[in-house]
Amino acid sequence: MELEGRIALVTGASMGIGKSISIALAREGITVVITARTLEKLKETKNEIESFGGKAFIVRADLGEQEQIADLFRNIKREFGRLDIIINNAAVIVKGKLIDFAPDDFDRIININLKAVYLCCQQALKMMVPQKSGIIINISSNVAYKGYPEQSIYSASKSGVLAITKSIANEHQQDGISVAVIHPGAVDTGLATQARPDIDRKLLILPADVTATVIYMLKLSETAWVDEIIIRRRSAKPF
Repeated sequence: MELEGRIALVTGASMGIGKSISIALAREGITVVITARTLEKLKETKNEIESFGGKAFIVRADLGEQEQIADLFRNIKREFGRLDIIINNAAVIVKGKLIDFAPDDFDRIININLKAVYLCCQQALKMMVPQKSGIIINISSNVAYKGYPEQSIYSASKSGVLAITKSIANEHQQDGISVAVIHPGAVDTGLATQARPDIDRKLLILPADVTATVIYMLKLSETAWVDEIIIRRRSAKPF
């Protein structure tokens, strides 16, 4: 895909993987719509993008709220009239053994990690299908395949992301829309250290590694696509 002049949405863009991806997209000449709950952090991302002449557009949204997701896409449609790329990256984690896991924490994880992906994909498809073009990349996790102790609900949410991705890829393969999922292992972000405080940070995947994977996928020719990628730590097998 020719990236210059495209419109992209990145969720969870205030820090970590989402911030890294947003900056990289802007360096490719893409106008990036950045969204997250924390406005001040979004402003930091926007300022960094604009420091090298990139273009960023902030829409603050809590993706746990369905109406805020609808407002997010209304803003995109009103401001740009199209959407070429969406990176569904926002996620939360709450650790705990299933036997003790609180229903409210279950709802929070599923709402952000899975329901928001469904809603954002749905809204994006409503814009992309009439265009007959678009790219959807969902950031999942290696836990979609491998359950870790005290991460059962997080793992379930990421398995759901995998299933949604594969299904909509099949549903819209004739519509000019490419859909993919990336499963990183433990990445050096606050989310990873919260989930695995025992891990040596020097052994973690970098946000830049996930970002490089996204850029690689976006730059593939019109006749090539990668629908699923697992990124694992060199120090851990399989992840």
